[in-house]
Amino acid sequence: MLPSDHLSLALGEPLMRPLPPAVAGLLRELDAPPRLAAHLRAVHDVAHQLLDWTDRHCPGLVVDREAVLFGAATHDIGKTVHTAELSGPGSCHEEAGRKLLLARGVRPEWARFAATHASWTDPGVSAEDLLVSLADKVWKNKRVPELEDLVIARVLEAGGGERWEAYLALDDILCLIGDGADERLAFQASFPVRA
Repeated sequence: MLPSDHLSLALGEPLMRPLPPAVAGLLRELDAPPRLAAHLRAVHDVAHQLLDWTDRHCPGLVVDREAVLFGAATHDIGKTVHTAELSGPGSCHEEAGRKLLLARGVRPEWARFAATHASWTDPGVSAEDLLVSLADKVWKNKRVPELEDLVIARVLEAGGGERWEAYLALDDILCLIGDGADERLAFQASFPVRA
């Protein structure tokens, strides 16, 4: 199989929702590593689930749905530049991803997710930033109490209620999402790191 065939499979596999067409096109243009495309699809799919949950359980939490989905679909795009970070630690991809998106005409308020997805405690973090960060963790069933507490605080600010109720509601959806982690991890691992 040709390397570009792997990328096409990662972008087209019916297991998860497709990436927005503009993002899929950008990944093709960049000849993105197939494993990166698979990862972005997994996080994007989880972001859909989180947004559906917020629509149902916290209608007072106003978020830019399209921005969250774009952010989830592009948060690691800087790994097309810093490919060693596909299989190892590193944060160079964050600012590189933001710059890459800006250079391709993406609005700054959307390009920011590439740089902010690991910075949920920074001042001025938005509900959208928190949801992208949460999707990037829970897709593989990683729970980060500090991040979840920040999401709960936003839910309570938007709609009131009791903290324990908001915690239980968020815990329910995160457990449900976590139940699919093995399948998402296997999907991602089935694609090569190199294009």
